Formats: sequence, C-alpha cells, structure tokens
Amino acid sequence: MLSYWEKKNLIQYDLIIVGSGFAGLSTAIHYKEKYPGRSVLVLERGVFPSGASTRNAGFACFGSLSEIAEDLEHFQEDEVFELVTKRRMGIKNIRSVFGDEGLDYTSCGGFDLIREQEAHYMEKIDTINALLSPVFGTDVFEEVADRSAYGFSDSVLHLVKNKFEGQLDPAKYIQCLWKRCRELNIQILTGAEVKKLDEENCRAYVHSFYDEEIAFQSRLMALCSNAFTDHLLEGEDVDIRPGRGMIMVSEPIKDMALKGTFHMERGYVYFRNVDGRLLVGGGRNISEKDEITTERGINEDIKSYLQEVTKKVIFPKREICWNMEWSGTMAFGDSKKPIIRRITPRVAAGVRLGGMGVALGWETGKELASLLGD
Repeated sequence: MLSYWEKKNLIQYDLIIVGSGFAGLSTAIHYKEKYPGRSVLVLERGVFPSGASTRNAGFACFGSLSEIAEDLEHFQEDEVFELVTKRRMGIKNIRSVFGDEGLDYTSCGGFDLIREQEAHYMEKIDTINALLSPVFGTDVFEEVADRSAYGFSDSVLHLVKNKFEGQLDPAKYIQCLWKRCRELNIQILTGAEVKKLDEENCRAYVHSFYDEEIAFQSRLMALCSNAFTDHLLEGEDVDIRPGRGMIMVSEPIKDMALKGTFHMERGYVYFRNVDGRLLVGGGRNISEKDEITTERGINEDIKSYLQEVTKKVIFPKREICWNMEWSGTMAFGDSKKPIIRRITPRVAAGVRLGGMGVALGWETGKELASLLGD
C-alpha cells in the first residue's frame, strides 16, 4: 500500500514515458525543454535500459553500401533517402548537443567488406552516391584501392569506405542523457515494469517490489519501449517484432591496429576495435526466426558463426581469445521507418528503431515530443 506522501507527491505527472532508452530519454528532454513547467516521469523495467541502448556496438552509422543497396531493392528511393537523412541528422545533432568528448565519439570512418555474394552491389556505388549527395554534399562511398593493409582474407573482393561514419560509447551517451534529465528535473524510476496500460485514462500499472500494483496517472503518455511495446498495446495494429542481437568482445590483442567501424553481409555482421580488443556482433541473418524474441541469451549457432567469420575473414592469421558476450533486443517491422504516431488522443508511441537507436533515438524523441505537444 502507498503512503499518504507517496500518493500525494509521486504518482501524478503531466507526461509519463515508458522506456528509458535513447528514444525515451530523448522524448523526455525535448518535451521538458519545450514545456519546462510540466512534470515528466520515465518508467524503466530494468536497472539499465532493457533493450539495446547500452548493449549495442556503438556504431554511429546510417547504413553501409550493401545495406542501402539492398534497401533500394525493397523500398522506394524517397523512403531510403528520408531514412538515411534522419540517421545522418540524428548523429550530427547528438554530437552538437553533447559534444564528441561526452559521447566518446571518434570520426573513424566506416568500411563495408564486399565478398562474392555482395559483389553485384559495387555497381550501385555511383547511383547511391548521387542519391545521397544532397545530404552529404559529396560522394559518401569510395572503394579502397589497397585493402591488403587491413589483413582480411582473400574472400574480401572489395573494401568500400564511408568517411562520414564514426563510433561512440553508448553508455556514455546514456550518461549524457541522464545528466540532461537531472538538469531538467525529469524523474526516472528504474525497476518499474509497466504490466498494463489504461490508455483511455492515461494510467500505467507498475508491479512493485512488494508484490503490489501501483497506478501512475498522467495527462499524456509516451511509449518508447521499442520491442517490449506489443504487450502494452493489445488489440492495436502495430507492426513490431523483436530482434535479438549478440556481441562478443575479445581479450586485448597485441598490436591491434584496426581503425574504423566495419560491416559485412549487408550490415548483418559488424566489428570494430574497442580499447585494443576486437568487438564482433550481429549474425542474426543466419538464424533470424530464432532471434525474434525479447529473451536475453546467446544463440550458439550465431556465436559459432561469428567466431568462424573472425577466424576465416577478419583475422585469418591470428588466434583470438574471447573475453565476454551479451545480447540486446531491437525492434523491426516490414518498414524500416520508425513508428511515431498517436495511439489515442492522449497516448503516443515512438518505437521500431530498426537497430539504429544511436542514429534515430534523438530525432524520434524530438518528433514524439512535438506530437504530444500539439
């Protein structure tokens, strides 16, 4: 049971946000900056964000050549252009707001390893560069003339560089968002899992440590729980499916000279240097149905595949010892465009970031805050 003081001071807010990842905290910040006199509460089921915000690879990217080329086979050109533009602007804006030092951001460039199965995408470089030139002002993709210096296997037929890509520390990005939330007096409650919603009355029911239900009340509500949103919107037609992604990090590697963010297999596999260690992640494409889950865990087939790719393609002449592994949950759908829309007159959602939360979270929050304020 609640105390008199809890019920009087801690239950009612102007805006309640479900989910404290990049999108949720960004929504809170944009809304509070626009309406400083209004109260904002963020509810988070975990101690840290439950999805992938602090569990991703830290790529500040907007799509590799092969990924964008594949997107153009399935979506209209203007859709792909709009999505890449949003990703690009999202990265630029968080760098502007929080600074490269705060984010631990490095403009290292990105690379796409093209093997035989992706070789036909090389024909699309000029077309994609022309499509994206209004956003970047110059060509985005170019082939690296001498790829031998990288030490990849001979199965890598082409190496395509994107000079606009970078990397950051996703946990430091979250810390930047936390700091701004504190400055704006935004309340964040962790360990507060929302079990159900009363959308009509704007109530979020949280299961507490003491095995009791607490009903938080608000004027407005924002759902930013990404892959965990489905069970809160029973009866609503929302195209969201979870996608689990795993990451492995090696022991420190002597003379680790790898610099940049690297993609393979149309963006499904990726790797980078992290503090002198090799980070490798992805591989969801080899067991995609099994990874449609919100459960944490490691798919042993994917783990073996990533180890094999490392041994045969990335570092064919080195023995790699692995130190740690983890997984995070993203949200996907038939479209790669985020869902930012009203569910009811007082409830709106900003979800389905398609594994691009670093690039899309800030802009999704901005759009959602604007929608809630209309």
